[in-house]
Amino acid sequence: MSQIDPQIEESWKKVLINEFNSPYFLSLKQFLIERKKKHTIYPPGPLIFNAFNQTPLDRVKVVIIGQDPYHGPGQAHGLCFSVPEGIKLPPSLQNIFKEIADDIGTPPPASGDLTRWAKQGVLLLNATLTVRAHTPGSHQNKGWEQFTDAVIKFVSDYRDNIVFLLWGRYAQNKEELIDSTKHLILKAAHPSPFSARNGFFGCKHFSKTNQWLEEHGIQKIEW
Repeated sequence: MSQIDPQIEESWKKVLINEFNSPYFLSLKQFLIERKKKHTIYPPGPLIFNAFNQTPLDRVKVVIIGQDPYHGPGQAHGLCFSVPEGIKLPPSLQNIFKEIADDIGTPPPASGDLTRWAKQGVLLLNATLTVRAHTPGSHQNKGWEQFTDAVIKFVSDYRDNIVFLLWGRYAQNKEELIDSTKHLILKAAHPSPFSARNGFFGCKHFSKTNQWLEEHGIQKIEW
């Protein structure tokens, strides 16, 4: 198979080109080609790398790690926890907005589109970047996790003073990829309704993130 030329922002393409042309990614691409013949895949192709396109490498300040894209119609657009304008807010996102309101006083917005965060430097990274419609977890263990682990490690190795927000056990398993001597790692329960009361509510990650950024001379995030 010929080399892959992904539609991804240039700074990311430059540092990840070896991943794109490695055997596991070529295999992943073939898997997606075959699945698209039979099934609806989310998010749409042009939005698979939306997190990278909205947040160039040199602008990353914060990394939030999700698991799968949303698997319902119109929900996934390549940013973890985010949904496009006009789409009903998923429960986890409602809880994120509730914690922001309790933490820093910003009232919950009507829209669940987190592009405004991404444009400020919040890399909204799902571990798996595609999913089959109505089938959560369907594209796990096909190569995406190897790719996104490489992304996390690259940000850790080549940037300084990044805040990593690890919500839930799945995200917290990525901690081993992050150099805690030069980055801030904040951990809490997942914001889903099943676990938010076990430590997500009251975690104050949004004010803690901004405090760290300002202490290091970095403009804070307007959550």
